[in-house]
Amino acid sequence: MSESFSATGRRKTSTARVTITNGSGKITINKRPFDEYFGTLSLQNMVLQPFQVANSVNQYDTNISAKGGGVSGQIGAIQLGISRALLKTNEELREPLREDDLLTRDSRKKERKKAGQPKARKRFQFSKR
Repeated sequence: MSESFSATGRRKTSTARVTITNGSGKITINKRPFDEYFGTLSLQNMVLQPFQVANSVNQYDTNISAKGGGVSGQIGAIQLGISRALLKTNEELREPLREDDLLTRDSRKKERKKAGQPKARKRFQFSKR
């Protein structure tokens, strides 16, 4: 049996659990092929970016479970998860992945709505008289 490496990535409210094993480069997201899950080429390239930086595009089969959030949040979570899993395969990939900002957790989340306001930062209209 081939060795597998698992990692978790998060972004906004999305979480992606990534498992990579030696294989032919097949990527499955939520039990669907990734070109079906992310329809446009630019989104697919964002998913492949960690593999391109590591020069291992068709070396690993990837199984991803993505939950929560929207498309961009899930892609950010998947990128981080793949990068962390690749790092477990080869520690020397840390520098190239770090240079492309693929190992940094983007901690920005939606700010909560406050009482007495219509939204997080918007205020109700002020009337002097």
